[in-house]
Amino acid sequence: MASESSEKKHSGSRIPDFYRLSVQERVRAIEERGLISRADAAALRNGEHTLRPSNADRMIENVIGVLGLPLGLGLNFLINGRDYVIPLVVEEPSIVAALSSAAKTARLGGGFFAEATDPILIGQVQIVAPAEPEAAVAAVLAHREEIINLANSLHPKMLARGGGARDIEVHRHTAPTDGREMVVVHLLVDTRDAMGANLVNTMCEGVASLLESITGGQVYLRILSNLTDRALARAEMTVPLANLAGKGYSGEQVRDGIILANDFARVDPYRATTHNKGIMNGVDAVALATGNDWRAIEAAAHAYASRDGRYTSLTEWFANDRGDLVGRIELPMKVGTVGGPLQSNATVAMNHRILGVSSAQELAGIMAAVGLGQNFSALRALATDGIQQGHMTLHARTVANAAGAPPELFETLVERLIESGEIKIWRAQEILNELLQEATGEVRGLGGGIAATRSGHGADADHSSEPRACAHGKIILLGEHAVVYGSHAIAAPVPLAVEARVMDGPEGVRLMIPRWGLEQRLKPSDEGFARVLGSIIDDLGLGGRSMTIEVFPKVPRAMGLGASSALAVAVMRALDQHYRLGLDDEAVNRLAFLCEQAAHGTPSGIDNTLATYGRMMLYQRGDAGPRFQPLDAAVPLRMVVGISGQESLTARTVAGVRRAWEGAPERYQRMFDEIDRLTLEGMHAITEGDSRALGELMNLCHGILNGLQLSTPALEELIGIARSHGAIGAKLTGGGGGGSMIALCPDDDPAVGRNVQDAMRNAGYEALEVTIG
Repeated sequence: MASESSEKKHSGSRIPDFYRLSVQERVRAIEERGLISRADAAALRNGEHTLRPSNADRMIENVIGVLGLPLGLGLNFLINGRDYVIPLVVEEPSIVAALSSAAKTARLGGGFFAEATDPILIGQVQIVAPAEPEAAVAAVLAHREEIINLANSLHPKMLARGGGARDIEVHRHTAPTDGREMVVVHLLVDTRDAMGANLVNTMCEGVASLLESITGGQVYLRILSNLTDRALARAEMTVPLANLAGKGYSGEQVRDGIILANDFARVDPYRATTHNKGIMNGVDAVALATGNDWRAIEAAAHAYASRDGRYTSLTEWFANDRGDLVGRIELPMKVGTVGGPLQSNATVAMNHRILGVSSAQELAGIMAAVGLGQNFSALRALATDGIQQGHMTLHARTVANAAGAPPELFETLVERLIESGEIKIWRAQEILNELLQEATGEVRGLGGGIAATRSGHGADADHSSEPRACAHGKIILLGEHAVVYGSHAIAAPVPLAVEARVMDGPEGVRLMIPRWGLEQRLKPSDEGFARVLGSIIDDLGLGGRSMTIEVFPKVPRAMGLGASSALAVAVMRALDQHYRLGLDDEAVNRLAFLCEQAAHGTPSGIDNTLATYGRMMLYQRGDAGPRFQPLDAAVPLRMVVGISGQESLTARTVAGVRRAWEGAPERYQRMFDEIDRLTLEGMHAITEGDSRALGELMNLCHGILNGLQLSTPALEELIGIARSHGAIGAKLTGGGGGGSMIALCPDDDPAVGRNVQDAMRNAGYEALEVTIG
């Protein structure tokens, strides 16, 4: 049974949109749920949880440093009716996501059911050349109680905890080299919550002399066995057919594909090796996180897979009487929850607190469930789209990192790798050299690779036969939020925000956005943008076409820079370009607005309009449609865009302002009217070349937006940095609640913009310097 404290921790293993949060926000989320203490959270934030070299030096020999590995959390796990958040230490991409997805599917069918046998570890004592082998075997068995009692006398505390030596077994072997007879005694020891290696070795040493006197032979090896087939863990999951359907496949097709793939592993050792390796991807990640010997667990699992004389699958998948898919796993799982690693490694101790298990048997059952879940994800991918497609983006990111891509070119290199179809290190190095040679003519860009060029080409110039369509991102100089209620707003383009292309595909409609880590097949059950896009494709008469839509954004999503609108416009233009639909800008704008409504609820329409027409404008929403007036700046507007790194969900901030407006419409309308007045004054400042007046209006507008509770500490820090380094105006831009801010710099001193951008980067933020007009 779990302890009371661990029960309190596990109030739920589902944390919505956890993968979308920053690392710091994830730490905060698990702290708020009681999974970690305040001290644990502080240690995670400042890096004090990691193994220190001084501690490492006491663990092994010749230490020169410490190697770090990613620590993630497997979510959604329901095992034996209880929620678990499972720490995972693994460097291979997609494992954590695949496990969380499998657990989510499993819990729809009641979750995993797991159990473990008593934690028996086998110690072996090798007795060579007894005078009479058969008589020696009989004599050992006759002295069974004496041998067990002697072993237990060496560790009385283990006996008191309910463990200790339980039984013995005796085996005969003949040495292949010289034919000598061997009698091998197995000492079966229940080590309870300890891993037990030292304990069992000590017992084997302790009974050696007694066994020599009993058998008349000579004892050689006295050591534990890592084939722990007396400590078995089992898990089972049931998936109703309705929960298997998706990606254009029926539940029956997915079920039968999983069963067939598993049957392949059951009869073919070459396939079984890869099949079981996938299982151990999950098991080993938990073993590392909890300080257990993953090498011993691996060895036992693979030996157990060969127990009948032929290497085979560790799992079994079949259909039950209702037609549901059932999966089972059984494998040796000798693990511990007490001992040295918990005391010497602070991260391991913290991971045990997150997991909240009360015994080694409970942990063994969890690890079996993780192995089964990992196997389900792999087989489901193989049975549908194929595992390579699911890995493509993540694999490309790993290869780009191995090729030594600098931060400003990393995302571009990932996109080019996927385009090339050769996701290899040598190819990544070739492309990286090309990118370094193309670095001329760029606007100073974001450290994360949001470099834009004045010509609209550059580091992401197309290298494929299919040309790309493009659309602009945006910054709002004045008027955000008030524009939703009929006021004016001024917006300007961010150069080359998003590109897209459409190619004929093998089956269905696949949307790929490598830079955002998104790959999905569109289907009727989709929500949001994907669902609207699928509907638009049908309305355009393309519903029966198979295609791949690739999108290449140059700005991060949810940062207030109009990425979603630019994506929608770029995709509409790519469809028009590939299928020669004859769409004009008005039609593209209308279709993109439908996508914006799906993404943001009640958008103003300014983002998609700016993305479509790509020039600075005065915009006003109207019942008969949007009204926009192109604006030409009398002098160049030198701007710096600062990125907070906190996602800004426009739908959320727009809804929050609307609730406030509904509660006090007259009060908030006065604020919107004031923003409208500032915006119209800003229009005159732009067309008359009065940058300092425009900067002052931006400062005033930000004050009102801050009063609407749309700013954040990060945005305020960025605004403070900008103003203290010479910016003449600074404000948040877009939806707020995170996202981005803009700073207006003097038009007669280019150095100010560089200073502002450098100061933001030195403070840990990303920044983009652009010139408008």
